Amino acid sequence: MLTTLLSLGIVVWIAFILDAWAGLRKLDFLENETGLVDGELLTVIVAARNEEQQIKLSIQSQLQQTYENVEWILVDDRSTDHTGKIIDELAGSDQRIKVIHIQELPEGWLGKNHALYTGAKQASGKWLLFTDADVRYEKDAFAKALHYFNKNKLDHLTAAPNLNAHSFWLKSFVAFFLFGFSYFKRPWRANNPKSKIGTGIGAFNLVSNKAYEAFGTHERIKMRPDDDLQLGMRMKKEGFSQRIVTALHLIEVEWYGSLKEAFVGLEKNTFAGLNYRISMIFLAVFGILLTHFLPFFTIFSNSKPIVLLSLGNILTSGILYIMVIRRMTLFSPALFLVFPISALLFIYTIVRASILTFKRGGIVWRGTKYRLRDLREKE
Repeated sequence: MLTTLLSLGIVVWIAFILDAWAGLRKLDFLENETGLVDGELLTVIVAARNEEQQIKLSIQSQLQQTYENVEWILVDDRSTDHTGKIIDELAGSDQRIKVIHIQELPEGWLGKNHALYTGAKQASGKWLLFTDADVRYEKDAFAKALHYFNKNKLDHLTAAPNLNAHSFWLKSFVAFFLFGFSYFKRPWRANNPKSKIGTGIGAFNLVSNKAYEAFGTHERIKMRPDDDLQLGMRMKKEGFSQRIVTALHLIEVEWYGSLKEAFVGLEKNTFAGLNYRISMIFLAVFGILLTHFLPFFTIFSNSKPIVLLSLGNILTSGILYIMVIRRMTLFSPALFLVFPISALLFIYTIVRASILTFKRGGIVWRGTKYRLRDLREKE
């Protein structure tokens, strides 16, 4: 039985390697793109709830963009800190900034999704850029993105940023998460016009206003904690033209400040990513144990065939890990040395988030509780 499982693991890893090799070759570097000089209006929409530590530096990096035909709509989503005051001050320093203060959340909406929807309704731009309040941009990021968008006649463009992390274990965890996301969701398939697989990244989701309205706006995903991913996935599935690029030297975000923050932050969308199904929890945990942890344990077996098959699994998973990490991040591929420990940390994240979701009867996101029943009904 063990021999069969390990043999199957090698076959699966090889299949993933071939798919990634073909997909990553078609993943463009946004840094290599020419910048758009003159063009139509871009509306940047930022939803912010209790972002007083990050939002000022984020917006200041955007105000320095070489592409100048931009308006900003900053939406304060019921903040209880100084976020509202900070964005009011930013608006006072630049007339291109508009501010919306939301006091109440309508029933049937997640806060961020409602804030983005509210901001989009006030937008005048041909293009809409949905971005987070903690993202920082190099000065030519907008210009390059818009030129790429126009050149490829897109409806939607998403860009993978540099996910900055400071501590060693946080880096290993983030790298593992990106690795798992990449081979599970296969985001590079978004660049294949014949594929229905799409993707979206919250740091940078650029859409044409026309396509956004035709899709149905954030009303289509108003109860999805993974709104950024769902926007891209559903738009591509419905035939809108889409691409993903990397922008590791143009866009940066500190996803989480510590490993503990990562555990807490992923409470909101881990179960959503498993479609709120208990069966998917067991399947995910079993799959990770089997493919990401077991070979590092069975390599110490007294059976030579088991040892060789374990080595084969470690080698093939390592090849895929290095391919993804080198192309999608600025992290060192040497983090693979703690791969099985990172896998156990991720299993802990899945189990923890699922238990808390059931215990609370829903998720708590930015101080607001959303019932599991409502989340499932809006699936």
